[in-house]
Amino acid sequence: MAKKSNRGKNVVVTKESESGRNLQFKDTNTGRNMNRQEFVEKIKRGSYPNYHTRNINGVSTPVSNPDSSEGNNLD
Repeated sequence: MAKKSNRGKNVVVTKESESGRNLQFKDTNTGRNMNRQEFVEKIKRGSYPNYHTRNINGVSTPVSNPDSSEGNNLD
């Protein structure tokens, strides 16, 4: 049997600030919880190739790479 593709959401937001900034994340494959800084570092090290970071109001912020699917966006 072929291995199931992991093209859907593999990271979900578990906590937001009152302003809507994503603060906490969970890797749904490993169950690992990460704060924003941890997730940013893992993205920069290449651990999450489907995500990148943007500088938003001076804060390095994780975002999903653009593609035609809305199912893998951070929300």
